[in-house]
Amino acid sequence: MKVVVLGAGVVGVTSAWYLARAGHQVTVLERQAAAGLETSFANGGQISVSHAEPWANPHAPLRALAWMRREDAPLLFRLRWDACLLDWSLRFLRECTARRTRANMRDIVALALYSRCQLQALRAETSLDYDHLERGILHIYTDRREFTVASAAAAVMRGFGCDRQTVSVDECLAIEPALAAVRQRLVGGDYTIDDESGDAHRFTQQLAARCAANGVVFRYAAKIDRLLAAGGRIAGALVGGELHQADAYVVALGSYTPLLLRPLGLRLPIYPAKGYSATVALGAQSIAPSVSLTDDGHKIVFSRLGQRLRIAGTAEFNGYNTELNSIRCDALMRRTRELFPDLRPAAEAEFWCGLRPATPSNVPLIGRSPISNLYLNTGHGTLGWTMACGSGAALADIVSGRKPEPPFRFL
Repeated sequence: MKVVVLGAGVVGVTSAWYLARAGHQVTVLERQAAAGLETSFANGGQISVSHAEPWANPHAPLRALAWMRREDAPLLFRLRWDACLLDWSLRFLRECTARRTRANMRDIVALALYSRCQLQALRAETSLDYDHLERGILHIYTDRREFTVASAAAAVMRGFGCDRQTVSVDECLAIEPALAAVRQRLVGGDYTIDDESGDAHRFTQQLAARCAANGVVFRYAAKIDRLLAAGGRIAGALVGGELHQADAYVVALGSYTPLLLRPLGLRLPIYPAKGYSATVALGAQSIAPSVSLTDDGHKIVFSRLGQRLRIAGTAEFNGYNTELNSIRCDALMRRTRELFPDLRPAAEAEFWCGLRPATPSNVPLIGRSPISNLYLNTGHGTLGWTMACGSGAALADIVSGRKPEPPFRFL
């Protein structure tokens, strides 16, 4: 079939790769000048099956209220009239029960495990070089109550197949010696040895080049004006007066997916969660982590990307605002200095922010929409890089009329 993929972020490009591998004729439409220039550009860098606990959990409502007036809060809801955010927030609260949290965690782990395996197979086939490391992910805790809650979540994940093991302070330091300066502040951690890290931007651009070499057509600087529907099907994608027609259409536009589909009567429970990152160049004397870390209490991750350290995290619900907030940028670096006082950067940090497409449950929307030839691959929240290969492979199966492998609630 002829398939048009809308979006060339990591999810769109992996979708194109697996669709082409399945024998389809694929065209990718992307408004930017190249692949991976928006949410995939400077994310946290983690392939983190271990990060499967949804934001919506029994502890979330009280935490969100406590953080409401803090400009540097890990999770910040901007108080303003926004009907879409109000609807999303009510759905979020419904997902905060223990039963729903467990069901959502099961789905997230299932897709993330499958995706990590698909990434490893793709890497073995293509030898892509994206500063990847296979040293696991270590979650660290400086608050005993947070550690207790996390230990319970880790036990649930182990039941679903994610090998997230609770570890002592001594074991944390053995895994990542760069934490030695804050030994007295740590209360414990948990470690997932099979998790990975790597530069999603480099991966996306290199895979896009491989796709193009294998016949996938990329149309960059192609802003999609609208989708035309007729007879219960999509008749084409209109781009600057030019109509792109295909047998099937895959929407992988992240946070912008609801805006494109709303005129078609499709209202998706996706809201942009703005995340921040800082990229720090490291010098010869830098004492920096080489194992990817998650500071759960502050919702910040650290990933070593060659001679750079990527520091990323937090979530700000502020519509489609993409302006950098200096207070939130400073919060990233303040926590970094607390944990790694001997970091000794080689240059000033480079800050970035991007809009992550969050569903209330953190479970992405993948599969066929109510419009027969329109498919979705979106809503991955903070786990777009983690789930990209699995989502793309499963989506290609669905478009091809096959049943996807992972036990996940596909549309």
